[in-house]
Amino acid sequence: MHYSPILVPVVALVAWSLVMLVWLAIARRRAFAAMGIGWGTIPRGSRGVNLDGRAPDEAQWPSHNYNHLMEQPTIFYAIALTLALMGFGDGINLYLAWGYVGLRIVHSIVQSTINIVAIRFAIFALATLCLLGLTVHAGARILHDCGLIG
Repeated sequence: MHYSPILVPVVALVAWSLVMLVWLAIARRRAFAAMGIGWGTIPRGSRGVNLDGRAPDEAQWPSHNYNHLMEQPTIFYAIALTLALMGFGDGINLYLAWGYVGLRIVHSIVQSTINIVAIRFAIFALATLCLLGLTVHAGARILHDCGLIG
């Protein structure tokens, strides 16, 4: 079966998001244990955000990152799928997609371990540039195919 190569980094980022889900679950479980909270004593209606300010900040970092992986990457998924449907998911677009995914993985590791905002921001900015490149390429292709640009 033939499929667009850009779908591979899409699947990779979904897989990484699931890795981060496991990481956050482990971190939360440890935080609960350190606070003397067991599965049977978690207050009804509790959410992970309720640990902010109660558990050590480091215990929440993987959770914060997981939330970030549910935000901007949704735009990545949309543009990558658009490029795949356009038959434009190889070459520079494939490199930009892998750049985006690689940078988001590095961002996750930084945020979930040392969490230095200046480093996180630089990585986020580079990933956003990859996303911008993908978007510009898709937009230019659409404008070209509609005869609006040569």
